[in-house]
Amino acid sequence: MPAGQPLLEVEALSLAFGGVKALSEVSFTVTSGSIHAVIGPNGAGKSSLLNCVSGLYRPTAGSIVLNFVAGEEGRKRTQRMSASSDEDDAAEKSIERRALTRLKPNRVARLGVARSFQNIELFDQLSVLENIMLGRHIHMKQNLASAFLWTGPARKQEIAHRVIVEEVIDLLKLQAERSKPVGTLAYGIQKRVELARALAMQPALLLLDEPMAGMNAEEKEDMARYILDVHELAGVTIVLIEHDMNVVMDISQQVTVLDFGRVIADGTPDEVMNNPAVVEAYLGAQK
Repeated sequence: MPAGQPLLEVEALSLAFGGVKALSEVSFTVTSGSIHAVIGPNGAGKSSLLNCVSGLYRPTAGSIVLNFVAGEEGRKRTQRMSASSDEDDAAEKSIERRALTRLKPNRVARLGVARSFQNIELFDQLSVLENIMLGRHIHMKQNLASAFLWTGPARKQEIAHRVIVEEVIDLLKLQAERSKPVGTLAYGIQKRVELARALAMQPALLLLDEPMAGMNAEEKEDMARYILDVHELAGVTIVLIEHDMNVVMDISQQVTVLDFGRVIADGTPDEVMNNPAVVEAYLGAQK
């Protein structure tokens, strides 16, 4: 998808649980090649929004559309994690649109959308390598018999998947931890492993739900650098939920602000930081 073009379009999205509205007519656009932050007070609807995009929740109204270059649905970059070098060629191809609002999470993932969760969702007894390999499951095609017997096609696929996983491990500096059970690792490293597993899916769009929650200042700085590396070196568009405004200002190009399930501001970090509604609702101070 050419940089600067709309990749994800959310229009008038609403979500209700019984009589409680979690989201009300939320609209915003994520452009390809950007880091797009979604911020707001606790309970503003940020995680509910990501759950709608990833297919975990079905919205009560509105639309979510993912755009992709024709022929690249569920695209798989092989042998490398670097950004595509044929962006000019992609710009000449037609853009297809796919509605996500009625799709199950596995279908959304196959279209190129991956996510991490606010709470760590890893298998403690498995190694770092094994956890990251799980991110390749949507690309695995061998049948049960060939996988069990490890025939030629199964071996080739295993090698191809391992190549990509090794590149993710190198990118996120996890070489020293690759064989260790995830449950024995420090919290900050576990969060990095979760990022690695999502990246192993080779997504076009990566949804990160508070990837720095619970981290100290040094760990946040490290994670911010890794997120920038994923964005710049792997060419992945990122939607980021984050409470630390310093991080948002430093790494995002666009910010959408939610309050009580509604969008109260959308713009560049500077525009949002100087928006009176944001100052009152999110920052809790008047200028």
